[in-house]
Amino acid sequence: MSRRSEPQRSRRKARDDDGELPRYTVGVVADRVGVPVATLRSWNLRYGVGPSGHSPGRHRLYSEADIAVVQLTRELIGEGVNPGSAARSALDAVVPSESDAASLVASAFNLDVASAGRQLDRYLRHFGVVDTWEQLVRPAYSAIESLQREGEGCIDVEHALSWTVSRSLQRLPITPDEAPSIILACSEDEAHSLALEALRAALGERGRGALMLGADVPRAALIDAIERRPQPATVVLWSQTPQTADIAAAKAVIKADAQLMAGGPGWTSARLPKTATRVESLHAALQSLTRS
Repeated sequence: MSRRSEPQRSRRKARDDDGELPRYTVGVVADRVGVPVATLRSWNLRYGVGPSGHSPGRHRLYSEADIAVVQLTRELIGEGVNPGSAARSALDAVVPSESDAASLVASAFNLDVASAGRQLDRYLRHFGVVDTWEQLVRPAYSAIESLQREGEGCIDVEHALSWTVSRSLQRLPITPDEAPSIILACSEDEAHSLALEALRAALGERGRGALMLGADVPRAALIDAIERRPQPATVVLWSQTPQTADIAAAKAVIKADAQLMAGGPGWTSARLPKTATRVESLHAALQSLTRS
């Protein structure tokens, strides 16, 4: 890539306010950009260049943002960059829409975890963990939950999306920290660890390490982890439902001289110890944990 072209390519956007609206067939894009249809389909399949959401039986329609990625990929390949690297650079250079949960939901309902993963990775690179969580992931789950309340049988969709989000978050670097003072754990019998995955990744973006213990952490194991820390620990204990809001575990954490932050809707009506802190959102947890 030439040095002269780098600044103008650093962050490209679609040409109009509806840049993420799918409207162009692959044939139209091929004529417009000068790339054969077969090549466009190969780039979409192999590298994620092109539409991220697709419904069976329907044509993949390109948006202006998709076309911008195609154009930049073609330019980079013309300069001698190999196709895979060119595609990655182009995807990184073109800023996606900040609110495209519908596309993520469409990929999830098609069980197209590859497309969903590419979309999540792009959002994480451009907007970071908190904005991706608040503007993409949570709205997608809200849409799925609404359909479930209406009788739609889409538990498989929810699980596929959870796995995909978790995988994208886990690809983000782990901040080096030999003895992190922050411990992230789900209460015993609690399997919903995705919010803690997001918190771990968001802390990493801010240079803070955290020990992730994950789902279904026995009370004794949590206390052991606290006692292995050479410094006072802060424990974020997650509970999704009232059934997993373990007050005994909360008290044991405090008794072990650790600071307790209770996260998740499971704690809403629980009578927590006075020294415990409730956190209602990812943003609030980050503020509390990075205050010092």
